[in-house]
Amino acid sequence: MEQFEQQQAQTLAQVAAAADLDTLEAIRVAALGKQGWVSALLKSLGGMSPEARTSEGPRIQAAREAVSGALAARKAALESAALEAKLANETVDLSLPAPRLPRGSVHPVSQVMDELAEIFADMGFAVATGPEIEDDWHNFTALNMPETHPARAMHDTFYFPDKDAAGRAMLLRTHTSPVQIRSMLAEGAPLRIIAPGRVYRSDSDATHTPMFHQIEGLVIDKGIHIGHLKWTLETFLKAFFERDDIVLRLRPSYFPFTEPSIEVDVGYTLVNGKRVIGGGGDVAGGGWMEVLGSGMVNRKVIAFGGLDPDEWQGFAFGTGVDRLAMLKYGMDDLRAFFDGDARWLEHYGFGALDVPTLSGGVGARA
Repeated sequence: MEQFEQQQAQTLAQVAAAADLDTLEAIRVAALGKQGWVSALLKSLGGMSPEARTSEGPRIQAAREAVSGALAARKAALESAALEAKLANETVDLSLPAPRLPRGSVHPVSQVMDELAEIFADMGFAVATGPEIEDDWHNFTALNMPETHPARAMHDTFYFPDKDAAGRAMLLRTHTSPVQIRSMLAEGAPLRIIAPGRVYRSDSDATHTPMFHQIEGLVIDKGIHIGHLKWTLETFLKAFFERDDIVLRLRPSYFPFTEPSIEVDVGYTLVNGKRVIGGGGDVAGGGWMEVLGSGMVNRKVIAFGGLDPDEWQGFAFGTGVDRLAMLKYGMDDLRAFFDGDARWLEHYGFGALDVPTLSGGVGARA
């Protein structure tokens, strides 16, 4: 047992003097490994008499615990020292620019929203917003949509099971037109606003999604006529597509909230088999594409907005932001806008510094 005590003392001394983890591991194997001296002593317990096992067993177990504890403490000390040395030698230069990758991108819909706001702000329009959870009075009734109108049907509109305090049905707004009513009631006239935002309809295919983005425009003033509407739309489309050869065609249509109502087509030409906005129209190799709906605000809608229709007139227009993005930037499937595919976003997304300006170009990329 004297030799056993000497071996234990020698091992503990070696552990305390170990300079690195590799040396410490070699000491562990020599003591606690399958062929180690502590393991050999433990195996010898089976050949001892019961009296000797009772006497020597606790001493051998105590030696094992002492060696194991010393090894663990020394390992922790060596690892801590290595970490401190690494932290002391490594530095971070905060003056360096951020790495190019990975980096985020601005979604095309957000970019086009900014482009539209920039264009209409130059024409004196303010941006107005409204709730996405609407009541049927603002969404339908105040916009001159009768109870029998198909848009009120359950298969077209997302309704909530509960009604508001006034007993009106609640729904996800189907267009941003309710913002027109809320703005007239809140601000009166004259009024010149655009209302971009999310809208919801029960529809889904390559060109329709249950949630999409619209932008509405409204002008209320005295002496407003269709000429003002045509100039506004022409100026807007020329600035948005950044072309001076934009050709418009106005067609009579029907919307409950405008009278007269006008569908607006823009001319396009075929380039390598693809439609390119600009020129076109009825000339050879060209054609027309519907881009928005518009018209003079119905007298009933002006009255619902708390204004006198004999004193105030106005025009309104609306279009899909997602559709404008598809036309301008060459996208062919609306569903990809909402898939969250990083490859699609990297290809079509915009950098944070691609800020739309009329001087630099609303669609310019850094």
